[in-house]
Amino acid sequence: MTAHDTTAPLTVGFVGLGVMGVPMARHLGEAGHRVQGFDVAPQALQRLQAAHAAAVPCSSAGAAASGADVVFTMLPNGRVVRDAVLGSDGIAAALQPGALLVDTSSSEPWLTRETAAALAARGASMVDAPVSGAQWGAEAAELVFMVGGALADVQRVRPLLDAMGQQVFHLGPLGAGHTMKCLNNLVTALTLTATAEALVAGTRCGLDPAVMTDVLNASTGGSWITRTHIHQRIISRQFDDPFKLELMLKDIGIALGVARQAGVRMPLAEAGHPLWQAADRAMGAGASVSELVRWIEQREGVEIATGPRPA
Repeated sequence: MTAHDTTAPLTVGFVGLGVMGVPMARHLGEAGHRVQGFDVAPQALQRLQAAHAAAVPCSSAGAAASGADVVFTMLPNGRVVRDAVLGSDGIAAALQPGALLVDTSSSEPWLTRETAAALAARGASMVDAPVSGAQWGAEAAELVFMVGGALADVQRVRPLLDAMGQQVFHLGPLGAGHTMKCLNNLVTALTLTATAEALVAGTRCGLDPAVMTDVLNASTGGSWITRTHIHQRIISRQFDDPFKLELMLKDIGIALGVARQAGVRMPLAEAGHPLWQAADRAMGAGASVSELVRWIEQREGVEIATGPRPA
């Protein structure tokens, strides 16, 4: 085994054990790696051990990173990642020289580069590898990874990513993965908004939204949203997508920040941003991203539900 061989069993730290982190850490453990986990919520450590009995619960992010070859973070945003890395009893102070941090969070690219610079000063490197696939993808090891970083670092971590996902895309240098992630979510958010508004309009006109969705799926208006979200979460009245509305709003803001830094105007996204802000205020903390559609329904006084249509 070489110092950077990630095909052999490794000690892997995992910081952030939410709905995504626990199944991701479980897959790493099932691939034969020793997993050391930390989360600020004690019940998250219990969920980790229930999912993978051999996992080692830790009392801090630094403890999870101690002796680790690779440390993963799956946290709400880049500021939380930076605090977990550079804060008291954090990851950076515990990393051994040559260790690698992989941030799978949806983070701000500019903060990622700041965190990486601080790690480099301590002899460690960083890769950003945010994911698409949501909770079901994490559970089934079918995540899509959008990766930024030096080629050698990406190649080094690739076997670990393969254990948790089905596709890995290397988009460029550090920060490129987080740039792609926010742009992907921006497209998803705008698609959800446009689809919901069209379904509300069609329902008001007497069309059955279930049939409308079937038409969209057979036509040019189809999307991931129409295939996986409308029948399953909206027409069913479940509104239960585990991804949070506030996190989508955060990603829209990151995407607009990326565009501003690049000198690119995004008038459609800028027009949609206040709608998501209003929905977030109205639906409250912790609301599912599906609640964006309920907010549009309430605004227009139309429920997207199937059933007899007016003559």
